[in-house]
Amino acid sequence: MKTQALVLVLMLAACASDKPKPTPLESLQPKIAGSQVWTASVGKVSFPMLAAARAGQFFVAGDDGTVLALDAETGAERWRTRINDRLSAGVGSDGRYTSVVTRGNEVVVLDAGREIWRKRVPSAVVTPPLVAGERVFVKGVDRAVHAFDVLDGRRLWTLQRPGDPLTLSQASVLAAFGNTLLLGQGARLAGIDPLRGTVQWEVPLASPRGTNEVERLADLVGPVARVGDRVCARAFQSAVACADAAKGTVLWSRNVGGLNAVASDADYVFGADASDRLTAWRASNGDVAWTSEKFLHRGLSGALALGPSVVFGDSDGVVHFLATTSGEAQLRLPTDSSGVIGTPALSGTTLLVTTGKGGLYAFRPQ
Repeated sequence: MKTQALVLVLMLAACASDKPKPTPLESLQPKIAGSQVWTASVGKVSFPMLAAARAGQFFVAGDDGTVLALDAETGAERWRTRINDRLSAGVGSDGRYTSVVTRGNEVVVLDAGREIWRKRVPSAVVTPPLVAGERVFVKGVDRAVHAFDVLDGRRLWTLQRPGDPLTLSQASVLAAFGNTLLLGQGARLAGIDPLRGTVQWEVPLASPRGTNEVERLADLVGPVARVGDRVCARAFQSAVACADAAKGTVLWSRNVGGLNAVASDADYVFGADASDRLTAWRASNGDVAWTSEKFLHRGLSGALALGPSVVFGDSDGVVHFLATTSGEAQLRLPTDSSGVIGTPALSGTTLLVTTGKGGLYAFRPQ
């Protein structure tokens, strides 16, 4: 039953090919300066790849098992290795130790590019592992979370909680917040003790509605957007919401459809709905600040807030910079034509986007 359910979710994602034609882009006179500063390649990427940015480096991975560490400033390779298996999820890293998961459900950990151990988990993994506090945290599509010792691979604990039989084959929320592990459990955000695997608090970010399991599917989509104690996330096709992670309370939630991760700065939360209508909500109370329909059906990626801009990629491989206060287009930069996937990553002032062909494009706005 569970396998059938997961396949159904993947089939739903495939329906994107039936979407209307993308809205043509308007002519643009750039309002800000920015340019591509380097490019590299990691090979084809078909899983929900999210680059990790740590210690002045970007860590990325490709379908064929290639894992790569790049200097964020120059694009120079720090190391490159090849896992002897195809991969199912993006990369987690603390700057030294790096982890990926294979399609055979093996968690693999590297020390500066050298494999030091691998351990199998019971279910497939599509959420990038989290490497923090000398531990590796892995969340399966069955919503179970496993904690391993980063040095020797000892399994420290497993948290398995009852949930709906249908789960989302898309990267979920798995992040560090001080001494708390933030975890998406369906439509709920939980704070977990990373040492023991016990639940400290849990709050609903959405109230799924529908007549069947597919319509009620509302798993939280990663990566989470954090500013101070406030963390914001999208609940798949259901809501955008923010919580106070220090208090374990919901700040606000707004019913809105959508598939990809949101971004946030001190004043706004940004995201695209299922039709690629853009919205900025006021971070303080969730009121709508502005909307834009200029990118309808363009297959927008997850969002990233970067200074006075919010950044999206689209299915044509174009990277869009919009003004955070108004949604006005500021800058448009190309990649290849295979489409921006996942969510852009940021290290310092360098922005990295990944394309379906495995192109790695680094930009630096000015």
